[in-house]
This record gives sequence, C-alpha cells and structure tokens, in this order.
Amino acid sequence: MPISVQNMFKERKFPFLFAFSFLLISVTILLFSYSSSSPSLLLSTNFQVSDPLPPPPRPLPTRSPKNVPVSSTKPVSKTIAAASDVDLNVSLDIKWENCQLGPLAVDYIPCLDNWKAIKELKSRRRMEHRERHCPKPSPRCLAPLPIGYKVPVHWPKSRDMIWYSNVPHPKLVEYKKEQNWVRKSGDYFVFPGGGTQFKNGVQSYIDFIHKTLPAIKWGKNIRVILDVGCGVASFGGYLLDKDVITMSFAPKDEHEAQIQFALERGIPAILSVIGTQKLTFSDNAYDLIHCARCRVHWDGDGGKPLLELNRVLKPGGYFIWSATPVYRDDERDSKVWKSMVALTTSLCWKIVAKTVDSTGVGLVIYQKPSSYSCYKHRKEKLPPLCEQKTNQNASWYEPLSYCISRLPVDRMGNLLRWSTPWPQRLSSKPPSLPSEPDAEDIFIEDTKHWAALVSEVYLDGLAISLGRIRNVMDMNAGYGGFATALIDQPLWVMNVVPIDAQDTLSIIFERGLIGVYHDWCESFNTYPRTYDLLHASFLFKNLKERCDTIDVAVEMDRILRPGGYLLVQDTMENIKKLNPVLRSLHWSTTLYQGQFLVGKKGFWRPSENDN
Repeated sequence: MPISVQNMFKERKFPFLFAFSFLLISVTILLFSYSSSSPSLLLSTNFQVSDPLPPPPRPLPTRSPKNVPVSSTKPVSKTIAAASDVDLNVSLDIKWENCQLGPLAVDYIPCLDNWKAIKELKSRRRMEHRERHCPKPSPRCLAPLPIGYKVPVHWPKSRDMIWYSNVPHPKLVEYKKEQNWVRKSGDYFVFPGGGTQFKNGVQSYIDFIHKTLPAIKWGKNIRVILDVGCGVASFGGYLLDKDVITMSFAPKDEHEAQIQFALERGIPAILSVIGTQKLTFSDNAYDLIHCARCRVHWDGDGGKPLLELNRVLKPGGYFIWSATPVYRDDERDSKVWKSMVALTTSLCWKIVAKTVDSTGVGLVIYQKPSSYSCYKHRKEKLPPLCEQKTNQNASWYEPLSYCISRLPVDRMGNLLRWSTPWPQRLSSKPPSLPSEPDAEDIFIEDTKHWAALVSEVYLDGLAISLGRIRNVMDMNAGYGGFATALIDQPLWVMNVVPIDAQDTLSIIFERGLIGVYHDWCESFNTYPRTYDLLHASFLFKNLKERCDTIDVAVEMDRILRPGGYLLVQDTMENIKKLNPVLRSLHWSTTLYQGQFLVGKKGFWRPSENDN
C-alpha cells in the first residue's frame, strides 16, 4: 500500500524523510549538471536539443572540376544555440488552392502534364510529347486526393493487391484482361502476376530466363536491372524475392497509370521514355536490361534508342529482348529481326542465348562486350565511339547520341572490372571511386557514419514507424550511405543525385542500389502520393540560390503520401525557412537535436471554406 506524507509524519519516520530528501536533492543536482552538458534526446513538439553529432567524413574527391561536397552530416554547434529561437508553430499565410484541372488534377505531374507546351511541339514522332516540358514558374497548386482515398495496403500484401479508390483507373483492366496484368475484385485491384509475355506467370518466366542462361545468377552477379516498358512492374516485383532491385519505367501514356500501379504496390518505378533525350542514369549502370514487348523501335533514328541502352548497360551486362520478331517469321517481324541483327552486330553485342518456351513465347539474350577488341576490328566504324566525357551529370536534358559510349577506365587508362557479387558489392570499394590516396578511406568512413546515424538517430531517436514505410526517396543521396544503412529494412530507396551536387550516381549503382539525376527546382517524374518517406540531408544549400523553398515544399507535398514523413537534416537557417511552409500545408513538424526537422503530412486539402 502506498505510504502518504501525512502517515510518515504520524509514524515519526523522520530519518527516512531526511534520507529521501537528501537523495531527491542529489538527483536534481545530477540531472541539472548533466543537462548543462548533454541536453535531452527526447523527441517532442516542444523540441529539445542534444549534442551535435561528430564531424562528418570529408567529401569524396571528384574527377569533375566542380568539387561540390555530397550530402553528409555536418557539425551544428552554431545551430544548437539558435534552435531555441525557432517557433515550430509559425505558419506562412499562404492561400493554398487545389490544382484546377478537373478530374486530371489528382494525378497532376507538372513537367509531364504541361499541355500548352505539348500542343506547341512541332513533332511527336519520337515521343517528344512524353518527355519533360516544365512550366515556368512552377505551379503552386496542390493535387487533390482521389475520392475515397485510404492509407495504402502495406507491403508485402501490396505486391498482390491495392485499393481501387487510391488509383481509380479501370482502363488497364479492360485493355489487358486477356493477359492477367490486373483485375478488379471488390474494393481492390488484384495483380495475378501475368503479362503479355508471361503466359505461365511472371515467376515461371523468371525461372525460364535462368534456365536459358545459367550464367544469369539472380541476386549475385545480377543485382540491378532496368525494365523498359514495364507494364505494372510485376517482373521487378517478383525479382525482389531474389535480392534483385529493378528500376521499372514506362511513359505516362495510354496504358493508364501503369507506373502509379507499380508504386502503389511498393515496387520501384519511375516515369520515363526513350525519345529524343538520354535517360537520367549514369553510364554503365545496369547489370541487365529487360524488354518484354516494350514497344520501343530499337532501330529507329539510326539506332539511337539501342545506343542509349548500350550507354547505361554495364560492360559484360545482358539485354533480354522478348518480342515477336524473336520468334515469328512473318514479313514484318522478319524485317525487324534483320534490322536488329545488323544493329547489334555493329555494337559488338553477342547473342548468348535464343529460345522459345512451352507457350510459344521466345526471347533472345545479348551480352555487351567488356573490352575494345571487337570495336577495333569492325569493318565499318559505325556507329563511331563517343568522345571522352568531361562533364558530370551528362545525361540531364541531353539529346541522344549516335555513338557507342566508351568503356569505363581508371586514371591509368585501365579498363574497370566488375567482379564483386551481391551483397559484397554494397560495402566493397566501388570500381569508379577516384584514385586519390584517401578516397577509399573516405568512402569507408562515410558508410560507417551513415550506419551509426541511421541506427542511433533515425531508427531509435525519431518517432517514425518504419513498419509502415515502403517507398523511400533520398533527395540528396551522396554515395548512397543512407540507403545502405537501411538495406535490411523491408523498404527500397530511390537515390537522387541533384544536378548541382557532386556526381556520385555511378558509385550508387556500383553498390547495387538504384538512383537518378534530378533538378529539385522542377517536379520529379512520379505521380502524386507515391512515397512514404522523403529524406533530405543538406539539400537546400545549393537550391536556395536557384529556386524558392516554397516551390520545393509544394513538390514534396505532391509526391508524399498522406501520413508519410519528411526527414530534413539541415542548418537552422534553412529549417526556419522550410518549417513555416510545411505548417501552412497543415503538416505537423518536430525538431530534433537542433538539425533534424521531421514533418508528417496529413490528409488536409484546401476547401472553399479555407479561403
């Protein structure tokens, strides 16, 4: 039974009271002295600030003359004192409005839905209308929620079923009903794992590829894949079970919302097209590229589309093409096959397998050369070898080239080799790491630093439930340390290398991760409500000189799901600018350690009563 203070006096327990008082005073003094040197690590709306984290590793040396440091954790001794001046409840007085685009507003992608610019195009023959045409200035309207929008189905259940109300686009169900892409069942879309070329199901198709060419070892020498014209991304979705991560891509076209289906399922995907511009990937990125009836004319425009695949395919990597010209001999298909033979021969691609399965569907597997031997012995030197690349981020808004990209070499001119299988490649020295004496030490130091930061702060300190997070984006990825530290979590990370940052995308791919280049002054190639967590480590340093914080916040709000989180690590100056914008969007925000701003997006959207 508890003893009251009054009973203590009645029972004359003065020695106990004296001891208890002494103990209480001692604990108070101890807590006061501790708080002076190391404030609390608790997370609350009345934020408290803890000690700054240890200094970060130095930036990775770069081959580019523009040595911009990559994302890292910076000391914040000056921001600790300034943190007490921040009022997280301050909100900008912005009269937000929903985008006035009728039923199209819920899926609005500013740089892909600029209909004014699209109407003014002189040609659409090479898919120009599916490429980026960003409006100026960036629109500051908000994408409304679909009627009946719900918290998405959680992974892994989401691979096979999603809420119909979240992506209410039934056209694909009717259009592909004979091919088992997707079906509607009650309140859900269900994905049976079928496809145009997957007549026995995608799992059977994946096994068939390995049986056809045993050298393809899923999750070992084949880790990072590009799936061109991916449909609803079932190929990439099922390969996740084999420790393979697939960048699935397709344009925003008449195959209504296929990439939106993929992302709602929790499968990595992005909107893109092979048109007139290079893909936003680094050279020599992918172990394998896959195309199953992807509707790309590889021999078009002098073969530039296939030359672009050659650029992003790793030396010794494979291209799997499953399409009717491979296994049918009618006049049209025979003509396409003959053209493909001529083009792949000129690229020195070698056919390593060609077969037909029990359903009559066939495929051919090509392999890219890993040396210059074949190139040197070509009778006709067409296409020519590309000039040596000198600029970084060279595939951002760059036209397709009619040339064969050069094989990667080190500073001594020796060809780089990729022999490290997954998962060892995640932590081993990346082949394209600069040759400066301390580059490898810096890389190792950075990996350890992010592992500690994610474990001690992100997972233990912040009130973010990773159990409900599947789609993650690192908006300033550096060399992928954040994604590496999360590799054992049931999620995937889209690593974004900003165009004004050090070019580290090659290193990200060499580690067995995926990523893209992007300019955060423009909208990203994804649908609204497609990511659960956005991570931005010192992103605003360079951005604030080129674009407004409000525009970046609007884009964050567009691509983040209701209930999703934004985790920003930055200076107090930038946090003070960003937080009021997020509060005006009715986000909840919390500050941790004087440098981590945690924002949570709600379900709020503007209404007539708000104005």
